[in-house]
Parts: sequence; C-alpha cells; structure tokens
Amino acid sequence: MRVSCLQENLAKGLSIVGRAVSTRSTLPVLGNVLLATDNGRLKLSATNLEIVITCWIGAKVEDEGSITVPARTLSDLVGALPQERVDLDLNDTTQTLHIACARTQANIKGIDAQEFPLVPEPDKENRIRIEAPVLKQMISQVAFAAATDDARPTLTGVSTSFDQSQMIMAATDGFRLSVRAAHIPGHVEQPFGIIIPSRALTDVARVISDDLEAVYLSMPDKRNQVIFDMDNIVLVSQLIDGNFPDYRPIMPQRHNTRAVLGTADFRKACRTADIFARESSHTAQVSIEPSDGFGSSHAIIKATSTETGDNVARIDASVDGEPVEIAFNVKYMTEVLNVIDTPQVALETTSPMEPGVIKPVGDTNFVHIIMPMQFGR
Repeated sequence: MRVSCLQENLAKGLSIVGRAVSTRSTLPVLGNVLLATDNGRLKLSATNLEIVITCWIGAKVEDEGSITVPARTLSDLVGALPQERVDLDLNDTTQTLHIACARTQANIKGIDAQEFPLVPEPDKENRIRIEAPVLKQMISQVAFAAATDDARPTLTGVSTSFDQSQMIMAATDGFRLSVRAAHIPGHVEQPFGIIIPSRALTDVARVISDDLEAVYLSMPDKRNQVIFDMDNIVLVSQLIDGNFPDYRPIMPQRHNTRAVLGTADFRKACRTADIFARESSHTAQVSIEPSDGFGSSHAIIKATSTETGDNVARIDASVDGEPVEIAFNVKYMTEVLNVIDTPQVALETTSPMEPGVIKPVGDTNFVHIIMPMQFGR
C-alpha cells in the first residue's frame, strides 16, 4: 500500500474513528485502526465490537493495500505532524507502516488487516432517510435521560420506533423520561421498534456535520445491528436485546397547574440552585404562585444546604391553575432545559407527589417527564 493524503484530513479521520477504539480488549487488533485503500480514497475504521466507526478521506492512491496499526500511536504521531502531505507506505513483508511528512519519518508496526473484524455494509435499498439536523436534535433531547448503569440493560438504550412517516425516540433512567417525535420523509410499511445504546447515538450526533443533509438508517439481516450512513462516515452499533418498558401509562394526561417561563431564566435559576442542592441529591423546591390580583404570577426556585447556605431565585411566569410547591432534582431540570431551544417552556404539575411535565412552548414534538423528590431528602 502506498498512499498520500493531507495531515489535517488524516487527523480528522482518526479523531472520528478513535471513539470506537477498544482500550481494554484482550484482542490487540481492537486497539488498532484499519487503514485500507477503497476506490481511490483511504478508509479508516475502528471497533470495540459494540460499535464500528468507518470514515473515508481523500487520498492519492499509488498502490492498493491495507493494514491495522495502534490507533493511539498513529493518532498522536499524525497530530504532531505539520499541516502538509503525509505519505503512507506499507511493507507487506514486515507489516510495518512507514510514515513520512516534511522532515519527519516514522515506522509503526502493525497487524495484518485480515485480523480486523468484518464490517457490515449499509443497505442502499432498504433504508430510512432521516433529516440530519432533526436526528441530531432528537438525540440531544433524549439520550441524556438514559440510564448509565447496567442494572437494567434496556434502560441504557434509546427506544427508537418507526410507524408510517413518524419516528419516536424515548429514554428513561427510572427518574425521568424524554420522548421526541419527528416526521420522516419516507413511509415505513411495517411498524417496528429497536433499542439503540445511548452511547452509540451520542457518537452519531457528534459526527453529524452542520452541512450534512440526511442520515440513512438500515439494519443488516440477522445481525442485531443498526447502521447509520452519513456520506463519508458510517457507524454500526449492536442493538440491545429485550423489551423497552411501556412508558405511555406514566405520561400525565392532565394537570392542575401550568406555568410558562422564560427558558433561559428558568435554566439559570436551576443551575444556580444546584450549587446549594448538591449535598441533598440535587433537590430544590419549586413554588408556582399565580397572581393574587395585586402582584404578578411567578415561580420561586429555592435550595438549601446545611453546610453551605441557601439560594432563592424568583422568575416571572404566566400561571394557569392552582399554586403548588414541588421538589425536583434541579440537575435533571438543568439538563433538559439545556436541550430546549424555544424562548419559553411550560412546566405542568398535578400535585407535589406526581411527575412534572416539561414542554417547549410552540413545539409539540418533545415532552420530558421528571419525577418529584421528597423535601428534606
């Protein structure tokens, strides 16, 4: 193999696939990145057996070939090179990759590319088109609510379902629930649902560029995998087996109080309250107070720390319904407010012992449910 490419393109490609490199595997090849010529381009690929990330960069190919080399070594080396042309030359006999750039020369010992796991190809015929900006926002609004421990594996994933022209993503860790719906351009004949690891979706969102128009989702037969095709980047993820809990029964169908607040003001108040709520499981009191005919309606967010002190923030709100005092995890509240981009947000409550519902005002596609906390906890 003899290939030339630009340092900045190679560095960017290695950064993208590096997210999939295994750091703990007993198989040395999983700590490597695959470099292979492919139709006049250089293909880079890495896997930890849970996800595979492949990307293609522009290159001048003189001789075809492939090799795997330690990902960290190559990435660190390329990152230290000047932004000039990089020449890659493989010695097939010794499986050594020679790298030359400007006045720098290096040799990296590799492992035969035949040792690298096979990577499934995207299905160009049976696939679902999703607008890239829509998918990126869906992931940002849902994946953070997934569980981070493996006690219940299904909860570490995101329920992703398709029915006709609608796609729904949902995630919960048992304390909060995020649900996001979106329209897809195509039409799904047979409704189906899968559970995608939240970590894989986070990686998908990270590699979606601002100028990418669409992501194509497909599933290879009998492999329990999902493939995201993003032009010059393909991510393959294992799916999570099991049944995602039916979350529809816990979604409140009514409310006694609805407060509309400025998203930025509410976010700032929750973030400030969390400074004093950390030692009490991030618990803060949220009081919704309608107008009494003299003063304006408002919300008060209050947090108290026996060690540090306390904090009270009062923000304007448009309130419809009864006054209510309810305790929430303000860390969770801040996280959901971080992914809402509408100027105003609605907080709907029924009682201090029932879940609160957060909705962006003017956007009916997203809903977030957060369980109440106990005062003094």
